[in-house]
Amino acid sequence: MKLTRRRFFAFLAGLPLIGLLSGISLRLAGKTLEPTPACDDHDEPTPPQTEGPYFTPNSPERSNLREKGLKGTVLVLTGQVLNTDCKPVSRALLDWWHCDDAGHYDNEGFTLRGHHFTDKLGNFRLETIVPGLYPGRTRHLHVKVQAPGKPILTTQLYFPDEPGNRRDGIFKPVLVMDVKQTASQMQAGYTFVLKA
Repeated sequence: MKLTRRRFFAFLAGLPLIGLLSGISLRLAGKTLEPTPACDDHDEPTPPQTEGPYFTPNSPERSNLREKGLKGTVLVLTGQVLNTDCKPVSRALLDWWHCDDAGHYDNEGFTLRGHHFTDKLGNFRLETIVPGLYPGRTRHLHVKVQAPGKPILTTQLYFPDEPGNRRDGIFKPVLVMDVKQTASQMQAGYTFVLKA
């Protein structure tokens, strides 16, 4: 996956920054990061994907989907919601759902389901677990993203280097999260781009 300045900063969105990094050539793991594009050259909107059969409306408002007794590796996903004019989307709705560590969806309650909103700068933070493998699919998260008063984007996010990515008929590389494994958890980053 191509490492760009946008992807790098999306990953860092949830981490404290000590200073502004500008006008310098950044190096990460021996790779030179590409310069941030001008706003009129901004990326295309995040592509939609199928909702799948397991969406449940009216999920609880929460940004931590972990519950007592729930098995699985902790996943902390941070990022930002921008529009195609490069402006942060404040109070954007993010509604998440995914299967548990064993590949099962809760279709009777709200386990591993919830929604929350971006802050004034369009930032979000989700704490959950790494989903298991649902039969016939690669590892993924479902999400609906909506700017206030705008259409809903329904899409899915994927994990890098998953063997199932090559076999999954709807997998798109542009929807792969930036992921880093630490000793205690998996950290991921993603920036959603909505039509202005």
